[in-house]
Amino acid sequence: MFQITRPNALWAAVLTEERMRTFDTCLPSSISPLAAPPPPSFSHAGRAAAYSGLLWTALSPHFCVILSEPASRSTAAVKMAARTMQAARCPTDELSLTNCAVVSEKDLQSGQHVTVKTTPNHKYVFTVKTHHTVAAGTIAFSLPQRKWAGLSIGQEIEVSNYNFDKSKQCIGAMTIEIDFLQKKSTDSSPYDSDKMAAEFIQQFNNQAFSVTQQLVFSFCDKLFGLVVKDMDAMDASILKGEPASGKKQQKIDVGLMVGNSQVIFEKAENSSLTLVGKAKTKEARQTIINPDWNFEKMGIGGLDKEFSDIFRRAFASRVFPPDIVEQMGCKHVKGILLFGPPGCGKTLMARQIGKMLNAREPKVVNGPEILNKYVGESEANIRKLFAEAEEEQKRLGANSGLHIIIFDELDAICKQRGTGASSTGVHDTVVNQLLSKIDGVEQLNNILVIGMTNRPDLIDDALMRPGRFEVKMEIGLPDEKGRVQILNIHTIKMRNFNLLAPDVDIKELAAETKNYSGAELEGLVRAAQSTAMNRHIKATSTVEVDMERAEKLQVTRADFMGSLNNDIKPAFGTNQEDYSSYIMNGIIKWGDPVTHVLDDGELLVQQTKNSDRTPLVAVLLEGPPHSGKTALAAKIAEDSQFPFIKICSPDKMIGNSEISKCQAIKKVFDDAYKSQLSCVVVDDIERLLDYVPIGPRFSNLVLQALLVLLKKPPPKGRKLLIIGTTSRKDVLQEMEMLDAFSTTIHIPNISTGEQLVDALELLGSFTDKERASIAQQLKGKRVWIGIKKLLVLIEMSLQMDADYRVTKFLSLLREEGADRSFYE
Repeated sequence: MFQITRPNALWAAVLTEERMRTFDTCLPSSISPLAAPPPPSFSHAGRAAAYSGLLWTALSPHFCVILSEPASRSTAAVKMAARTMQAARCPTDELSLTNCAVVSEKDLQSGQHVTVKTTPNHKYVFTVKTHHTVAAGTIAFSLPQRKWAGLSIGQEIEVSNYNFDKSKQCIGAMTIEIDFLQKKSTDSSPYDSDKMAAEFIQQFNNQAFSVTQQLVFSFCDKLFGLVVKDMDAMDASILKGEPASGKKQQKIDVGLMVGNSQVIFEKAENSSLTLVGKAKTKEARQTIINPDWNFEKMGIGGLDKEFSDIFRRAFASRVFPPDIVEQMGCKHVKGILLFGPPGCGKTLMARQIGKMLNAREPKVVNGPEILNKYVGESEANIRKLFAEAEEEQKRLGANSGLHIIIFDELDAICKQRGTGASSTGVHDTVVNQLLSKIDGVEQLNNILVIGMTNRPDLIDDALMRPGRFEVKMEIGLPDEKGRVQILNIHTIKMRNFNLLAPDVDIKELAAETKNYSGAELEGLVRAAQSTAMNRHIKATSTVEVDMERAEKLQVTRADFMGSLNNDIKPAFGTNQEDYSSYIMNGIIKWGDPVTHVLDDGELLVQQTKNSDRTPLVAVLLEGPPHSGKTALAAKIAEDSQFPFIKICSPDKMIGNSEISKCQAIKKVFDDAYKSQLSCVVVDDIERLLDYVPIGPRFSNLVLQALLVLLKKPPPKGRKLLIIGTTSRKDVLQEMEMLDAFSTTIHIPNISTGEQLVDALELLGSFTDKERASIAQQLKGKRVWIGIKKLLVLIEMSLQMDADYRVTKFLSLLREEGADRSFYE
């Protein structure tokens, strides 16, 4: 069936010659006041056009003329014959926003769909809208429509009717790329994609859309440029009013927008537009973590736990889908502070983080490089570091990439404000500028600032708050597992080229290198390599390499052990030279008191190692002068096998002022806190305090520093044993220092002749006959002498002739007052 609805070229197809002859004879002349039917001399097209006007004028007020067609013809509407029209500019801005081609009322009707053919191979479908200002025979397009169809003003085009097959061409889902129409009108406000989709369907309902079509969309008083990216046909079950079938729908190139179509917005590439809501695509994003990163390949070992914590705090929000992060209202971490001893991998880790992330090459800045002698230049250098990130944030908004800035030696430029001696205040203004850039009024969300320092105590507090250097991570000395990783990293090439001898056991080396930093382990490997290469260098008048033997070069266990004992010593480890001088004569166990002291010391060592409730154990060894307190303290420390042993002795602080002495003592304790297990021997406390009985005089500054440090517990996970020695327990009691120690152990002098003879036997200085003579003289007598003083008297006696040694020794005992029976 065909329904005559409007006078146009459609009649040329419908009114056949046979039908027009029928109309000539059958059409009553009284039906229309118009002229009679056209004469037969008119051409077919002319007669059809005349009849179309006649029939439309006569019949449209009353009814539609229905023409019967043979049953074999399709029931679809027959397209009108193409007609030539002229392209024109859209008359008003309001009409440009309708996405319709604008025509004269004389040519077409509003809501009709037409095909515009610009070239034999290029056709475009539009929905038309009529407007009185458009001349007949012209069709007006907006600028986006002309760009899409490649039209120019005044171009002649073919226009024909287009009818949709609603069973196949209704739009089920349409993906549209969206961006601000004008770049200068961009803003960072979020736009609700759900409201945007509802407004879009309301504005463009029952309109034709094609893939790649361009249009302008007005929403919230902003103009957006849209491009149709993809369209799916609507499920036929929905069209029938049934539940969705769930089948994958066919892609279509041309479709009709209906009320229940789904519109999905996709942000254009490099757009600064922010979309929220569910009516937007899941953004295809590149993972921020490089998929093939590996710590050992990157040369980092022993920092698995530290990196796990950094990843959790700093990168988890950047790896998670932006939609979920956006819904949580989560902001990314902007700053990481890495601190710890030198050589533990802070700088290396910061550099490799940039390689691990799919981000731009990090900007690495040494702190002192920022400073400039000219006024304002230091602050300008800070601003330059952030300029690129600021520009990209303004241009791309949330799509901006991650910018990493690494500050090495951060303490050089970010000291506490107000502490500088300079009157210029350069450091203060640099800190102010950095504070405002990291988290100021204009916040950047596309930066990650990594700072590194050995002295976190010097850095301004305002930098340490959340929002700036929020993640503070100590990169400490590696544990045994970490040392295995580091040694494997530095020996892997030798192993691959068979230059590492089979007797080299990496696990054994890791066990032997307690408290070695990563840099010191690298130095150990380098020293072992040098030792091995030195074996193959000919020691002649010229330096030559024995090539025959060099081909068989291998680094052996002996090379590593030699370097371990002679070349590389840990800065935060046990320096045997510190305490070996105190026990060079060994420990003389002249009686039960010495054994009890060593046993008690062993118990305190085990308590420090095993107890989680007492991470700090402090013991005071007190006794008369020359009783061997320092030697016993050094022996307990040595037997503990702690990785860090340090002796804080007055002989290393001769001439120091009170402040420098406090700083030296504090440094010993700070170094101890960096090790898992540490032992600090505070020797001769009254000398450290500058105590003299005349006055009496002592240093209150050093006293207060010691009191604080003796009571201060080590950081979590660290354990510290403090062994103090003093000859003036009464003085420490008056200073209230005894309360700072967990326990006190008394070290007595040798008090009986039998103990003295046992000491002589252990020392082996006298012959058996001489010892028997001395024992006879001292039998049953009381003596009072320290073991250190006894050693001096023995050595003096041994300088005499053999016949006079015993006599001289007994004489010296009486002179020293050690033989108490002589005075009783």
